[in-house]
Amino acid sequence: MNALKLLLIVLISALAGIVGFAYSGVFSAAADDPHWRFTARLMETTRDRSVAVHARDVGAPPALDDASLIAMGAEHYSEMCTGCHLAPGKAETEIRAGLYPKPPELAKPGTRRTPEQAFWIIKHGLKMTGMPAWGATHDDRSVWAMVAFVQKLPELSPAEYEALVAEGQNSEHSHADGETGEHAESHTHAHGDEHEHEHNNG
Repeated sequence: MNALKLLLIVLISALAGIVGFAYSGVFSAAADDPHWRFTARLMETTRDRSVAVHARDVGAPPALDDASLIAMGAEHYSEMCTGCHLAPGKAETEIRAGLYPKPPELAKPGTRRTPEQAFWIIKHGLKMTGMPAWGATHDDRSVWAMVAFVQKLPELSPAEYEALVAEGQNSEHSHADGETGEHAESHTHAHGDEHEHEHNNG
């Protein structure tokens, strides 16, 4: 009984300490103040294990070497991802410079996620990283297209990258093709306004 009471006291004390720490404001939430090494390692391990476990439920990918799928992914990547993940020949961006943790530079060779893990991350996003859940506005085929392109990205020169983006933009699909409802409509209007603005300025 004494052991049970001692365990209860320890648990209550630990909980009180956690709550007290949270309300003290001592912890810095600033993006330019890195985590302690232990905290960063714990968060990275938790994230990686979460992705690995949840990606087990992802169905088999389509043929990721399909040229039309890769071109579609290139167009999506160019529109949505280069600000954080860069592209061949693209310099550091202002938004990327201020992000913590730093988004991976996907054009560089290195350890890759499995296609299933990449799909899960792109579709569902990652908490506390700035990675959005693109599945909220894009269908699964569009997400797989981005996976297919990201798999090929480290092999591309700047010229090859630009050629693939242009191919995706000139293909029959449009960027709004994986988007539905209000988002697709607003995206179309936004691009229309942008083109009109450029035309008027020309």
